Amino acid sequence: SELPIVEKSLDLATEAIALNLALAGTTAGLMFACAEPEPAPGEGASQPTTGGEGGALKLGALLPATGDLSSIGQNMPLAVQLAVDTINACGGVNGQDVTVVIEDDLTDPTAGVSAMTKLAEADQVAGVVGSFASSVSSAAVPIAVRNNIMMISPGSTSPVFTDQAKKGEFKGFWARTAPPDTYQAQALAALAKKKGFTDAATVVINNDYGVGFEKVFVESFTADGGNVTNKDNPVRYDPKAATLVTEAAQGFANSPDAVAAILYADTGSVLVQSAYRQGLMNGVTLLLTDGVYSPDFVEKVGKDANGVSLLSGALGTVPGADGKSLEAFTVQWKDATGGKDVTAFVPHTYDATILLMLAAEAAKSNTGAGIQSKIRDVSNGPGEEVTDACEAIAMVREGKDINYQGASGNVDIDENGDVVGSYDVWTVKEDGTLEVIDKVTPGS
Repeated sequence: SELPIVEKSLDLATEAIALNLALAGTTAGLMFACAEPEPAPGEGASQPTTGGEGGALKLGALLPATGDLSSIGQNMPLAVQLAVDTINACGGVNGQDVTVVIEDDLTDPTAGVSAMTKLAEADQVAGVVGSFASSVSSAAVPIAVRNNIMMISPGSTSPVFTDQAKKGEFKGFWARTAPPDTYQAQALAALAKKKGFTDAATVVINNDYGVGFEKVFVESFTADGGNVTNKDNPVRYDPKAATLVTEAAQGFANSPDAVAAILYADTGSVLVQSAYRQGLMNGVTLLLTDGVYSPDFVEKVGKDANGVSLLSGALGTVPGADGKSLEAFTVQWKDATGGKDVTAFVPHTYDATILLMLAAEAAKSNTGAGIQSKIRDVSNGPGEEVTDACEAIAMVREGKDINYQGASGNVDIDENGDVVGSYDVWTVKEDGTLEVIDKVTPGS
């Protein structure tokens, strides 16, 4: 459902959190350990025998404050810090305050590897929230697995991770709080069918996210009776390309009803502008996704001579936030950030961070192996459902079984580290504003 706007006054704990957010940066802590990994999240990783015992929980964040996804990623570090401050305000984890080291991955796999290596080897964190870009997570997760670090992404949605998890490549040290694009691509195909489109083309960023999404969209749309006009010649653009004239011409060729454009904001804006300048967008509906769900993307694409957004009428999907704690989280977020809106994937980021801390408390261990051994226990039934983070960790301290209900959703992490979610349908209005207008589910 569309994120609500709720007002409420601060209590003392939230005031303290707001102050910490204003000063948020890199903090320090003292722990890490290695352990023998196990096949699935939460399935009995053995506890470490050296290092880290008695040290405070230290987490890392690997998120795109800059680069191609910064328009969406810039609020994510604040959500991580808010989660940590929330738990610290109600007693911390295993009797000590949690610290967090926040790294900017630049939306770049190479930079992501460098930052993840630092988090693992220099900072010696037990868990990492990140990354957002699937290509960055793909590059970083082997480092996490090798160092027994539990990694939870708030938005890497490529289906590739599910396939790798099924093969046992992650040994249980990977999960995500946003559903894989196996579902979102099906939802976008369902939206195209619902709108009566019979011919669609695809143009995608050439990385794990774009190609994985393209594959499922094509399968789903054609299974529903649709025709993908460039099925045999898919258009996949280089994210480092300076111009995308040829790719735009190829993607919009043959006058399709719609173009499923799986983009990132910076490079995607170049592609859309190129299509517009070539006169290719008349009568074609753009079908967009979570990678460009931000006002910044619309602004980068621009307006025509009459002041109408070039994206006017475009439709898109984005994983919705419909968790039982969303309303309370929205109040908390606005109070702590001076009235900022809850933007896409902020609830998913907050939930990922809370889950890492709940799992460490449940394991009575501030290690990656400890977190891995309990991550599914705190996120799934049969424990008691609880929405408030402080109440949740208090119950865990008392030895009670919990089923944390997040702001993003129920965060029921499965054996592959996946969750199932719902999808909001959004559109771009003539003035360039974004509006959520509907919901769609895979296969509907």
